[in-house]
Formats: sequence, structure tokens, C-alpha cells
Amino acid sequence: MPGTDSTNIRQMLEEEERRTLSPKAVLSAGTKGRENPEEECSIRPVFQRDRDRIIHSKAFRRLKHKTQVFLSTSGDHYRTRLTHTLEVAQIARTIAKSLRLNESLTEAIALGHDLGHTPFGHAGEAVLDKVFPPGFKHWEQSLRVVERLERGGRGLNLTFEVKNGILHHSKGSRPIYSPEPEGKPETLEGNVVRFSDTVAYVNHDLDDALRANIIKSTSKIEGALSALGSTSSQRIDTMVKDVVKATLDYGLETIRMSPRVLEATEELREFLFQLVYYRENVLSEFTKSSKIVQELYNYFVDHPEEITKREGWELSEEGKERLACDFIAGMTDRFAMRIYKQIFLPNPWLEQESF
Repeated sequence: MPGTDSTNIRQMLEEEERRTLSPKAVLSAGTKGRENPEEECSIRPVFQRDRDRIIHSKAFRRLKHKTQVFLSTSGDHYRTRLTHTLEVAQIARTIAKSLRLNESLTEAIALGHDLGHTPFGHAGEAVLDKVFPPGFKHWEQSLRVVERLERGGRGLNLTFEVKNGILHHSKGSRPIYSPEPEGKPETLEGNVVRFSDTVAYVNHDLDDALRANIIKSTSKIEGALSALGSTSSQRIDTMVKDVVKATLDYGLETIRMSPRVLEATEELREFLFQLVYYRENVLSEFTKSSKIVQELYNYFVDHPEEITKREGWELSEEGKERLACDFIAGMTDRFAMRIYKQIFLPNPWLEQESF
């Protein structure tokens, strides 16, 4: 754009959104805003700015050393929480672009959706949910990370739409699709991420389980694979195209799948819960991981001063249990193991030669 004044670039991009996006997309200029108003960037619309803040956050960088399903020390090619996040973002952007929704909003939600995940995957989450009195949910912690914990307690000051999508991205064990709005993001972009999370993990977790020889046969899901595809890329392609078509067929009222593909996806998801996530040799490693998380929590509740001294955090009215929960939830797998060793395992004197 020769001769263009840089102060007009953001406005030009916002105008381009008005011309090209669906009437049901969230426009950057139409955001509900930030909790703390701030001066606009001269070149980046608000959701692009949110995406950049998430990518540059410490919590995002730590995702590379957090477990998805298989402990990160298991091998170089198993997914971590970071690679899962990037796969979700790629799938979500493809769907959003095809539906003419706001890609930047969609990507920001996808990149931030798992920032609050604990070390050791869902095993760590289950322990904190049990020992932390109010309970623990990673989607609530992800929101807490961007609102309260990043930037030395100031948070990232993200827009309402991104925070809403992060908070409501997870279905837990509930059905993939429900016509009810309860618990869903307020935006179509947030619902795209909600679907994309499932598309990503049911495919890459199956891929990783086969690589790890956790499952040796997929004969029990032949019907699902016949409907979706025999390889991960084929299945993702089928699901993504189906979401786009089914959503458009219903007038872009809600993000959805066709009955046939939805049924096959639910079958694949149920297979993973039964034969992968709760498999004995997977659970045995998570039992060890759970012990680490629980003992660290108990220790730091009794010694909150070690957190405040190390992190520079203050012990607020939320109490020492909240302080310990925030500290442990932010740990990577390897940091949790290292600090556990420092606290609980003996450190023998180095042998010295006698002269």
C-alpha cells in the first residue's frame, strides 16, 4: 500500500471485514471490548492483537512441555499440549475461513483455550479438582491465566469474545453437539473452536495410541473409520468439510455436523475413552504423576512463602490454597518432577577422593 498512512491500516482492515465476512461473524470493530479500555493499535484489529498477546505469553510457551495424553518424555513425535493447540488452531481457522467468520478471533480462542492445563494432562487436573476446595477445571484456569496470572498479575486484558470462547471451549464428557445454548460460547467463532478441539484430539490421540502400541487393532471402530477415513488426514478432511457443509445447510445458525459424521465421531471418541485414556498401562504412569501433583499441593499449602518468594506473588484474600493451585497448574511436566525431587528426594553428598 504505497503512500498509505499507517494510522489508517487498522481501519482499512476493519472495513475489509465488513465487506467480506458473513453477517453472522463478529467484526473486530464490533467487539464488546476489554475490561480495561486501552488505546487501539494503529495497524492491528483487536482480535489479532489478542492472538499476538497469547502467543507471546509465558503460559503459551510452557505448553510445549505439558502432556497431552502420553508423557512428554515418551518420545519425540507424541503430541504435547502445544502441538495439540496448534492443530486445533489450524483446523479452526480452516472452518472459520470457509464459513466467512472472523479468523483472527477464532485463532485467538484456539491458541488460548488450553493455557490453564496442568502438568501431566488430565491426571493433574483430576488431582487438583479433588484437593483444591472450590474444584479445578482447566477451562476456568485458562481464563484465570489470561485475566489474572500473566504479566505479573495484570493479565493480558483480552477482549470479551476471546475470553468467552476460552471459558466455554470444553465439552468434557458431554455429547459433541447439543442444540441447547447452555455452556456454549456466545460467538460462532467460539463454537468453531469447540468443535475443532474434538476433531483434533480424537484423531491425534488415536494416532499416538497406535504409535505407542496402546492399541494394536481398530477392528472395533471399523464402521467409524469407514465413514471418516482410514488415516488421520482423511478423517480430519472429512470432519472439517462436513462441519462446513452441515453448518451452511442449516443457515449458519449454529456450528454442527451431519448425523452420519457426528455418530462416527462420537463412536471414535468413546473408543478412545474406553481403550486409551483408561488403559492400565496409561493409567499406571498417571498414578505416579498424580502422586507428584498431590504431594506438591500439600507441601505448598503448608509453605506458601516459598511461592511468594520465588514468583513475587502476594498471598491475597483468595488464600494459600488458591496460591498453591495457581503455581502447580502453571508447571510443566519436567518442572514438576524437578521441584518434587528437590523437595522430597534426598540429595546425597558427592563422593570425594581421600588424599
